[in-house]
Amino acid sequence: MKLRFHILAVPHAVTTSEYSTCAFTTKIVKLCRMLRTLGHTVIHYGHERSVVDCDEHVTITTDSDLAQSYPGHDWRTMGFPDFKHTEDRIYQIFYAKATGELYRRKQAGDFLLCPFGIAHEPVARSHSDMIVVEPGVGYPATFAKFRVFESYAVMHGLYGPERVATMFKGEPSPWYDAVIPNYFDLDDFEFSANKSDDFLFLGRIGDGKGTHIAAEVVRTIGGRLLVAGMGDLPTDDHVVKVGIVNPAQRKKLLANAKATICPSMYVEPFCGVQIESMLSGTPVISTDFGAFAEYNLHGVTGYRCRTFEQFVWAARNIGGISPQDCRDWAARNFSMERVAQMYEEYFWGLAMLHQDPKGWYHENPERRELDWLRRYTPGDGM
Repeated sequence: MKLRFHILAVPHAVTTSEYSTCAFTTKIVKLCRMLRTLGHTVIHYGHERSVVDCDEHVTITTDSDLAQSYPGHDWRTMGFPDFKHTEDRIYQIFYAKATGELYRRKQAGDFLLCPFGIAHEPVARSHSDMIVVEPGVGYPATFAKFRVFESYAVMHGLYGPERVATMFKGEPSPWYDAVIPNYFDLDDFEFSANKSDDFLFLGRIGDGKGTHIAAEVVRTIGGRLLVAGMGDLPTDDHVVKVGIVNPAQRKKLLANAKATICPSMYVEPFCGVQIESMLSGTPVISTDFGAFAEYNLHGVTGYRCRTFEQFVWAARNIGGISPQDCRDWAARNFSMERVAQMYEEYFWGLAMLHQDPKGWYHENPERRELDWLRRYTPGDGM
């Protein structure tokens, strides 16, 4: 079944793979390509210089709009700007124009995908007759009836503690919520079994991401830590600040590192860096909560830690983790081809919910498997 998808861009950004520092923009680029590969119709609404694989690109914002909202910011050299809030001028332009363009293009049964979550709600509110989906929830507030979460950690966190002991009283049952992980183009990463002695921290620099923990661990074992990302950190002889990196630099850093340290101090919804590291054959040392508990296989793709002593032990013994096992786990479960099967199953179910009067009880006599939620661990057959 071929479906029609209308995909909204991040209003204050240019949808291009060059914005590798923005997880939302990166996912939109890959989402458009993935749905097109499945044969669906994709219509993208965003900046005039967006570079996306779609059937139609609809220009909503321009360079002039960005310049007025972010004076002096050059996205070509400075990367992704930090937006202020959704009352910014560029957001109001996006809401008004996208709402109007959707009226001219939507058809019965079309999907409206809102990858930037609640920031897209004003547009979705005007098109409630569409099948509105938040296709990758990794943020603390949602609005859509249909939601795809990046991990069970963020799904259960947003359900709230009251759901542990009570049913969804007065609310729809969450049958059409789903957990589908982020997805990666394997060509964007270089596998290497030969590693340097350097550890890597890649991401936003700050206490929340635990940059200081990574630095303390590497200092304790007498190593060197490469730190790549946005933000400042104290000067230290064993820490090398790489700064913001482009996709090619990112590929090399991940492939060469002895291990990537991800000591986040909050409940990570996904942490794409851990999968990017594994795709490069580089093990991950992480905290033991949030998405790490689902995606970092303890003792197989790295180690999960609770105390400083455990982080230190993991760093000293990370050589026992197989680079090939890291690559196999990540490639077989998080490639665009694998995750596309999961989205296909999910969107097909939503389409049937709207097309078949039986709804949730829709029958599918052609089904031959139910593998969309299966995970393949190293050593499993496909």
